[in-house]
Amino acid sequence: MNPRWQKSSYCSEGASCLHVATATETIHLTESSDPTRAILTATPTAFGALLLVLKKETARA
Repeated sequence: MNPRWQKSSYCSEGASCLHVATATETIHLTESSDPTRAILTATPTAFGALLLVLKKETARA
C-alpha cells in the first residue's frame, strides 16, 4: 500500500493531525505524528457512519 495522504483542513500548524487516503472502496486514516504506522482502514459506509456519530457528539458539546 502506497497511499497518497491528505491532511485534515481543520489541522493547525504544528498540531497532531488526521491524515486521510482513499483507494478503491477503502478509506485509510492515520495520525500525522506517525503516518507510516497505526493505519485504520474502513469502507466508505463505515467511515460515513463514524462521521455522523462524531458530528452528533460535536453538536451536543
